[in-house]
Amino acid sequence: MSASRWLLFNAGLCLYIAGCHNNRSQVSNIQSSETAVTAPATGEPQFKKEGVLYFLSKVNNDTLRQIDIELATNDQERAQGLMDRKSMKDTQGMLFIFPHAEEQSFWMKNTYISLDIIYINEKREIVSVQKYTTPLSEESLPSFKKAQYVLEVNAGFCDKYHIAYGDKISYKEIK
Repeated sequence: MSASRWLLFNAGLCLYIAGCHNNRSQVSNIQSSETAVTAPATGEPQFKKEGVLYFLSKVNNDTLRQIDIELATNDQERAQGLMDRKSMKDTQGMLFIFPHAEEQSFWMKNTYISLDIIYINEKREIVSVQKYTTPLSEESLPSFKKAQYVLEVNAGFCDKYHIAYGDKISYKEIK
């Protein structure tokens, strides 16, 4: 092989290798930008621990389960509820506190998580439960009885931890 052909061959080989390396970088950059585009939005509301809630047995007042709670105490917080959230831990819930007991009705509009909605009277006793609610539904989910508190937890929570009518709650706020 002549010297000029050898130089031409090596130059071509170097260009080929450099081109492959640059393509690999471009592919990597394209994958990175695609990943960034499809990553979940950070605008989703995040859980804010504002208290602890205890489920108490109607039989002997023993603690059945303890969860962290976020509170909804005013009209704006109650209207927002768990809307726009994509997930919630099994150890979390949202407690809605109303000024007085009356029949309540909730819906699942803009709520992506299937829930158990627990209606609780002024004595903090569970009076009704709407289990395994349908996400994003506008169907009315009534309490059928007067309730001053409403607790939302993940669907299946009541069955899993044997929470039932007549059981009570106790909670404390964290300031």
